[in-house]
Amino acid sequence: MGRTLLLRLAYEGGRFSGWQSQPGRRTVQGVLAEAITAVSGEQILPKGASRTDAGVHAVDQLVGFTSTKDHAPQVWLKALNANLPEDVVVLSAVEAPEDFDPVSAAVTKRYRYRIHDAASRPVLARPFVWRWKTPLDTAAMQAAAEHLIGEHDFSSFENPSSPRQSKIRRIDAIDIGRRQGGDEVPGAEVWIEVEGNGFLYNMVRIIVGTLVMVGCGKRSPEWTGEVVAACHRPAAGPTAPPQGLMLLRINVAPEAIAVCHGSSA
Repeated sequence: MGRTLLLRLAYEGGRFSGWQSQPGRRTVQGVLAEAITAVSGEQILPKGASRTDAGVHAVDQLVGFTSTKDHAPQVWLKALNANLPEDVVVLSAVEAPEDFDPVSAAVTKRYRYRIHDAASRPVLARPFVWRWKTPLDTAAMQAAAEHLIGEHDFSSFENPSSPRQSKIRRIDAIDIGRRQGGDEVPGAEVWIEVEGNGFLYNMVRIIVGTLVMVGCGKRSPEWTGEVVAACHRPAAGPTAPPQGLMLLRINVAPEAIAVCHGSSA
């Protein structure tokens, strides 16, 4: 009979060349495909809801694939984890409808970006933050972020090499605040969380780089509205480095994952 599986994955992106399989490169999609082959003998390329870039982390990547094997979801979960490297793990596995597509099933995605701007440099948190050497004004950054909320043409916030035709995306929320972070120093990190219905190539990282220009006093909060209106990549700030970015959560339409055989993890 076979099954269609929905997996939720977490991975530390530092040693991956992103999600998408690429010849001669270590990718999350690639190592998961190898694990599937080790479990079932099948050559299957699993599909992810988000094509995270090289160096970007995830704690909730949504993945789907269909196997001719009739292994129960919990069997898949345990067997895949036994064959995956230590920097990626399957958190959950459930059965999904045969036509399940993680890209179309994803209603919204939420990302978190961490910036370390304390006086002392990060040590334990170093692989997961962007080090900024002067204090950032989070109130100004939050004010600037308000100009990005809603549905807009986000051409200014996309890597020009992207082949995507439509640049229209909707941002539902941008929340900015200080956290203790990974080095246990109170207020050492600025966390920027962005949630929306979809994101262009490098969009979150360019949003972060743009907000940092406001946070360090180089631009006013109103400038971000001008950046949106420009629809031109050079109008925005720099692209923040990948290691500070994490795919935090993918929200799925319930009807997209209704179990067709009545079984689940």
